[in-house]
Amino acid sequence: MATKKTAARTPRGGMPAADIRTMFERLQELNPHPTTELEYSSPFELLVAVILSAQATDVSVNRAMRRLFPVANTPQAIAALGVEGLKPYIATIGLFNTKAANVIAMCRQLLEMHDGEVPRLRAALEALPGVGRKTANVIMNTAFGEPTMAVDTHIFRVSNRTGLAPGKTVLTVEQGLLKRIPQEFLQDAHHWLILHGRYTCKARKPECWRCPIRDLCRFKDKTETGEP
Repeated sequence: MATKKTAARTPRGGMPAADIRTMFERLQELNPHPTTELEYSSPFELLVAVILSAQATDVSVNRAMRRLFPVANTPQAIAALGVEGLKPYIATIGLFNTKAANVIAMCRQLLEMHDGEVPRLRAALEALPGVGRKTANVIMNTAFGEPTMAVDTHIFRVSNRTGLAPGKTVLTVEQGLLKRIPQEFLQDAHHWLILHGRYTCKARKPECWRCPIRDLCRFKDKTETGEP
């Protein structure tokens, strides 16, 4: 028996599909080629930087990587440093002791199981020390061009405030974004949303007065128009 197809419903408090398309058309026009603010020149350098960026700013990670990568930027070279040898390079980054141990263990696993190459598959990435779903999504998207969605605090906030993909958990928001964002925007959507949350839709003082999607946003507590 044939079943009747129904259009995807807009979540309660959510943004209609037409507005979502308009939102990403505007973000694309303002920034046609968005990318991560982490500095890297290979998938491995990006992997190290993303592991170190947890609960740290991209600025602090970049500063540390400018010291580390000229000395060691391969799994072999960083593994040779060992945990104690790596720590001085990343000591300015939060949780550096744990992160140093994870990076060294990750490098050794790459060498032992992947011939020193960063794997492209999610399961293999998430099996690496210090790599969870969010980090795996970043690598798959930014290094390998997969249309994945790494939901950090910025994307979680923007998705809920705007009504783009409301959800109480990171996974729910990720699944909502993948379902609701038009396919042609998925590759770059991760970066557009992070940058929007980082510089415009800020946690404490969102700058709604200069937001390019203010008229589409479902955030009920919009700040006053006009520069503060």
